[in-house]
Amino acid sequence: MAIIGAGPAGLMAADMLCQAGVAVTIYDAMPSFGRKFLMAGKSGLNISHNEEPSVFLTRFIPQESRLIAAVQAFGASQIVDWMHALSIEVHTGSTGRLFPKQMKASPLLRAWLARLSAQGARFRTRSRWIGWDG
Repeated sequence: MAIIGAGPAGLMAADMLCQAGVAVTIYDAMPSFGRKFLMAGKSGLNISHNEEPSVFLTRFIPQESRLIAAVQAFGASQIVDWMHALSIEVHTGSTGRLFPKQMKASPLLRAWLARLSAQGARFRTRSRWIGWDG
């Protein structure tokens, strides 16, 4: 399975597919993965809000059923579990936001990429998708 883009969405898709036993190759145009993720993490990497799904969902309008189902399936507690599985400690700030305790994105990204590699994911940098052939 090809995953195009090595940002958080692409890496999470690859992670879920690898856990399901699917062989994946992750492609990105940049020379390294997660570059924008690292840039977002320069200010502490606010991962999510640690609040009940019903409260969290009020931040999104309109509340589509797909969004509600997604947040209920993978909310704050699941994000904390995911980070702990990567050996990343979590800190909840005074505003309820979730951060890696180190307040840096790079340890989280390194752990995530290491897990993907251990699960057999292949990585291809400097690769551009130019459209469907035929």
